[in-house]
Amino acid sequence: MLKLKFLFDNASLAEMLLGNWEYDQESLDLFKYYRISSNAIYPFKTQGKIQLLRFAPKSEKSRENILGELEFISYLSSKKYGVLETVHSKNGVELVEAQTPWGEYYASVFKRVAGVQLNQTDLSETLIFNYGKALGKLHQLSSEYKPNINKRWSYSDVLSWIQALLINFPNEKQALMEARLLQNYFDSIPITNKNFGLIHYDFEMDNVFYEEEFQSFNIIDFDDAMYHWYVMDIEQALESLQDSITPDSFQPKKQCFMEGYLTEYELSDDMTSLLPACKRFANLYAYARILRSAEEKWKNEPEWLVNLRGKLTKAMKDKSSCFGAEIKFY
Repeated sequence: MLKLKFLFDNASLAEMLLGNWEYDQESLDLFKYYRISSNAIYPFKTQGKIQLLRFAPKSEKSRENILGELEFISYLSSKKYGVLETVHSKNGVELVEAQTPWGEYYASVFKRVAGVQLNQTDLSETLIFNYGKALGKLHQLSSEYKPNINKRWSYSDVLSWIQALLINFPNEKQALMEARLLQNYFDSIPITNKNFGLIHYDFEMDNVFYEEEFQSFNIIDFDDAMYHWYVMDIEQALESLQDSITPDSFQPKKQCFMEGYLTEYELSDDMTSLLPACKRFANLYAYARILRSAEEKWKNEPEWLVNLRGKLTKAMKDKSSCFGAEIKFY
């Protein structure tokens, strides 16, 4: 999540950055459908087709991480895996680095993928089976992937980043304890080519698009990709599934998901013991990002920002509920 000061609409900045690509001038009306969270996303059209401008301040992102993300996407596309496609700028690059009146920014453009978000479907057992299958295929391809130049960060880098961040928040002793507990826990787990690799990290239903005509899936938003145990993706996907269906249907749908996953990639039984720690990792990472994002405050904040702060405060309370609790070692 970006710092809150970067969540304000800035169509002038978006138009300046978009000048690095070809676009239909009249399509800038689509900017009103922007959204901002971990990045700013502004839709527009090129030759009548919708594309998405994604940008963020350099202070908020790592150049190597972005390039590592784009390289992984390119690899998946080369393997015919359904994934979003980048659009090269006028200068032939995927990542533009721009100096603007608002500071230095990274920007990229992506084609909009076909289909509808999975959470907008009927979530039939067949779809859930194929949802799991799509994740299994991603992990199978990841297990064979070796980056050429740029490598994404790892779970250990994330935990180190969290601990460095928390130094500036002396009252966050429980969060710091949680980071150290998770570091010790994950460091004790053997890493193999089968159980560990570059994961999506956010393989939730709003990032998975179902194309009914071809009965295929297209995956977006690899912005949080990191090296982790593959089971981390499973935990996140199952939580997204649980949030989207009735409680009584979760167990049979979970079974469908796992059956689909196992048709593409093997998961040893001992890996499922990591699921609770993976959930705690996700909670801590989200907590730390919110903490950093919301640190700065201003007088006379707009109502939407006041409401957002309330939601973020509640989310932090929920995510910190088991900080510091004992973790059973692998």
